[in-house]
Amino acid sequence: MNILVTGCAGFIGSHLCEKLLENETHTVTGIDCMIGPVPEPLKNINLHNLLTHPRFQLIRKSIMEIDCKELIEKADVVYHLAGIPGVRSSWGKDFHPYAENNILATQKLLEAAKGTSLKKFIYASTSSIYGYKHGKVSEDAMPDPLSPYGVTKLAGEHLCSVYNHNFGVPAVILRYFTVYGPRQRPDMAFHRFFKQIMTDKPLTLFGDGSQTRDFTYIDDCVKGTAAVMHADHTIGRIFNIGGKERASVIDLIREIELITGRKADIQFLDAAIGEPKHTHADISLAKNVLGYSPDVPLKEGLRKEYDYMKRILLEDPL
Repeated sequence: MNILVTGCAGFIGSHLCEKLLENETHTVTGIDCMIGPVPEPLKNINLHNLLTHPRFQLIRKSIMEIDCKELIEKADVVYHLAGIPGVRSSWGKDFHPYAENNILATQKLLEAAKGTSLKKFIYASTSSIYGYKHGKVSEDAMPDPLSPYGVTKLAGEHLCSVYNHNFGVPAVILRYFTVYGPRQRPDMAFHRFFKQIMTDKPLTLFGDGSQTRDFTYIDDCVKGTAAVMHADHTIGRIFNIGGKERASVIDLIREIELITGRKADIQFLDAAIGEPKHTHADISLAKNVLGYSPDVPLKEGLRKEYDYMKRILLEDPL
């Protein structure tokens, strides 16, 4: 299969490309314009294994700059992971790149997918579209995003549904729940916490730490994402991709202290605007349709991210 992956140099995108290329019948074309919260040197590290792979091609341009129709006509499957992530930076004057890269770019790709022989158009969304919800959240829960970022990702979902309904674009939507592990973005909590505690800096915590998250290790996330390509009865549907276990942020910090052998100097900050107090994914639909079953316990995943952070800080202390 010929597979197009947008956001290929990102955290999830780079891992997904490597997973797809394990199949010798797949070729992957990746698109990434190297913007967003991940510094370009880290994105280049993410791409290291891909750039020497004979069945991988990189296009270092924005979706808004390229001929999407030509690329999609050559593709069997599109994984659309590109976009600007992050809740805290999506307010005020910083909203413009979110609108362009999360909404306009998605619409351009969907428009290009009309009338092609594309088998699936898989859109990466987020648990941020749910807002405040109690207990396990299933895909039929009413969306109620709390941030401009969440609004842009929900807009992308609606665009996928509109193009599926009106033009038969074979869209599938995945909602990721707090993905972590090696290559995690520097603005995300695990990366920040490890870096701060390993460099003897105050560990900055938004809120009191009682907030809980459904943590999804990157290998589990990629396994579920890759499974969509061959699974039946997925087109036009939405799937939660959550993790093996949940924890409070303060319990997470205590585990990081045990792993690193260091005591965290916690600096408590005001709770971040636009972030839910709790997330909890009902993944029964993904289990039944995709065969998805997350395997990696939080402690094991944290240790793997710690090993990665040690390497990164030695190579380039970004």
